[in-house]
Amino acid sequence: MGDHDAILTEDARAFVADLTRAFRPGADELLRLRRVMQARFDEGDRPRFLPATAEIRAADWKVPAPPADLVDRRVEITGPVDRKMIINALNSGANVFMADFEDSNAPTWDNIVEGQVNLRDAVAGTIRHDDPATGRRYELGARVATLMVRPRGWHLPEKHWLVDGRPAPAALFDFGLFLYHNARALLARGSGPYFYLPKLESHLEARLWNNAFVMSEERLGLPRGSIRATVLIETWPAAFEMDEILWELREHSAGLNCGRWDYIFSFIKKLRSDPRAVLPDRSQVTMEQPFLRAYARLLIKTCHRRGAHAMGGMAAQIPIKDDPEANLAALEKVRADKLREVTDGHDGTWVAHPALVPLAREVFDAHMHGPNQIERQRADVDVREEDLGHVPHGTRTLAGLRHNIDVGVHYIAAWLGGAGCVPLHDLMEDAATAEICRAQVWQWLRHRAVMDDGQPLSLATFRAELEAEMLRTREALGARRFEEGRFHEAARLFERQCTSPELGEFLTLPAYDLLVDIESSAKPPVARSAR
Repeated sequence: MGDHDAILTEDARAFVADLTRAFRPGADELLRLRRVMQARFDEGDRPRFLPATAEIRAADWKVPAPPADLVDRRVEITGPVDRKMIINALNSGANVFMADFEDSNAPTWDNIVEGQVNLRDAVAGTIRHDDPATGRRYELGARVATLMVRPRGWHLPEKHWLVDGRPAPAALFDFGLFLYHNARALLARGSGPYFYLPKLESHLEARLWNNAFVMSEERLGLPRGSIRATVLIETWPAAFEMDEILWELREHSAGLNCGRWDYIFSFIKKLRSDPRAVLPDRSQVTMEQPFLRAYARLLIKTCHRRGAHAMGGMAAQIPIKDDPEANLAALEKVRADKLREVTDGHDGTWVAHPALVPLAREVFDAHMHGPNQIERQRADVDVREEDLGHVPHGTRTLAGLRHNIDVGVHYIAAWLGGAGCVPLHDLMEDAATAEICRAQVWQWLRHRAVMDDGQPLSLATFRAELEAEMLRTREALGARRFEEGRFHEAARLFERQCTSPELGEFLTLPAYDLLVDIESSAKPPVARSAR
């Protein structure tokens, strides 16, 4: 508990409490507005470029130039905040490491607080890890990536931490603790506190973050604009407000990112009531689909017009060590994806595994001869509202259903075991892809989507396939590992999420409740209060 106490000091707790009291009411209101907008979408309304902010879109303005260590972001690696991952990612040769408290991290209390300990030690340069299995010591090399941090989204509470009797917003808990302990040290070495902001649905949510940044800088005595944030455009409504999001963050803006997996999930969720918007198999919803091409190109055009970085999306492939031919095919997919991004005009890209850093760098080095491509204005791009809403065409297959069940249940089981980033079928899956799996099955069942055999998907077929998947998993793992792996709980949660009358807002909300119950059964519950 010593390291925990060093993070949860009286002053740090007070800082998080002040942030919570100042901005939790605004977050509550913005979450209410999300529900209002979803009700409108359910009635047939659609997002649009906002008439009220047309002047911002038309005006000629730019965000400030990036700090020196964020000028070149051609390869960024992402991963959870466990100690070994942080060291390997910082040493990977990537330009930036995004340490993730969100979709690749299961929010157990130990994961959250120890993640803060690990980042504090990384910033100080003292982080080390001794692997008990191999005896190997991991420590930082001479040259490390620039650190960015992704806090959890506005929708998630920190159930282990109460302020005035209510859970603090997880976003402010993650952000506040990291900023309090590390901002001055980062600035002293010529860097700064840099963040990725997830799940925003409107410029009003960016405004709330900006207000939190301004207050934090004032309270901690940091120069105005010290905090920089890149916003993930990973919800469908946010794609219609990119200019406004950059504008709201003002001097704190560090560009936008194509969060492709959550964007697909959001597209399904927002159009959940429309039988004309039923998507094909996940494997067919690639970046070549018109609605995703439009979104990526609009992001590049918007960012470059404003002098900001336009970051590409995640390559989720991981090395396939025992099959050279399959590994080569996977690497070629990564190469093609990164070639599309750099030739479109992206200023950098994401990878999930250190082994992909050299490949991504090779592609960007060959086609991006400066530190970025912000000078490419893409005046040729003209994206209309209907382009962003173009429903992808394709087929729905039994194999696609089985894949969704397989990945969804296995991911939830791993998450309940404390792991938020899981290798499955040679891809690194996180909460965003699990969201697609369960939302897609829900959508197919809700609208009785016709499968490639000509028959609509029935509840009986889904349940039979779910049971068959559990039998296969039990046979593969053995009875003991199956029971210890919490596959029963995972399957029940996945089934409820796929068959509920309404599509749940986020899978991680009920999964978090279950995770806290599991923690409580193992040891006394943690529910600390701020002063």
